[in-house]
Amino acid sequence: MRQTIHRSLLIGAAAASLLAGCAGTSGGKPKMSFFVTSANPGKGGDLGGLDGADKHCQKLAAAAGAGHRTWHAYLSKQPLKGEAGINARDRIGKGPWTNAKGDLIAIHVADLHSAGNQLNKLTALTETGATINGRGDTPNQHDVLTGSQPDGTFIAGDVNSTCSNWTVGDDSGQAMVGHHDRTGLDDSVPAKSWNSSHLSRGCSPAALQATGGAGLFYCFAVD
Repeated sequence: MRQTIHRSLLIGAAAASLLAGCAGTSGGKPKMSFFVTSANPGKGGDLGGLDGADKHCQKLAAAAGAGHRTWHAYLSKQPLKGEAGINARDRIGKGPWTNAKGDLIAIHVADLHSAGNQLNKLTALTETGATINGRGDTPNQHDVLTGSQPDGTFIAGDVNSTCSNWTVGDDSGQAMVGHHDRTGLDDSVPAKSWNSSHLSRGCSPAALQATGGAGLFYCFAVD
């Protein structure tokens, strides 16, 4: 009788151990679904349009082992030259989104564009999990290209806030940028905005650097 009970306990313990091991495997770190590009493609605000920006996201994701997912750049497109505008918020899927270390950024689109999102210098990581220089670092690279308003929509009107829809790499245009570290010269709301802080000085690599950035942008997995 004792042997039977002892044997049952051993079998139960082994089963529990096996289940725990399976849970650990399937319940590990969430797959990366958000990152900030580790580098600009090389032409400042000229990203080759939205398609070129998406391809850059896909290329970086693939190099980091996440190329099986579909990636889009968080960039808006203005209604210029007869073309319809496109909102950055409508390009990024439904969420939730996690960074390369498994930290939750936002649950859904509304959460991402609320004050409660978890995007900051410690979580806005590159595809390799590296942090990006912010205000106070040398060089400061906290400006991130978005071309968007705080709610993630495009900016209407005569102002060129998207480097001519991401096709211009000189200083004939400007780009709306956000601060990935959510800090700025003051405590105003724009200074702390991750996606809509101020316009850049221009669209050339030099102008973007002088403003406080490196021509980086956000990438989100849409599936």
